[in-house]
Amino acid sequence: MSERPTPDELAEAIEEFLSGEILPTLDDHRLRFRLLVALNALGIVRRELAKLPAQGNAEQRELAARIRSGDVPGGTNARVKADVEARLRIASPRYLDGYADE
Repeated sequence: MSERPTPDELAEAIEEFLSGEILPTLDDHRLRFRLLVALNALGIVRRELAKLPAQGNAEQRELAARIRSGDVPGGTNARVKADVEARLRIASPRYLDGYADE
């Protein structure tokens, strides 16, 4: 799934928000320590994400181009539904679960 923002971009935005806007406002030493621990964990997550192989979206782009040109291969509907489901399982699983209940 290669969507924007990427997981690393999201983690970076969270890290910047927490360290730049929240951390400076904390007077409670316990909360400050816990936020620093969370920022360290977020750094670990970002390093782990960097190790993962890049996932391109060439297949989705090729399929979209074929559909636009009127060449719709068999199984396209199932393929698109599976792709959307996989993306929703990551981005908004509660939405997908609610939709499945209907």
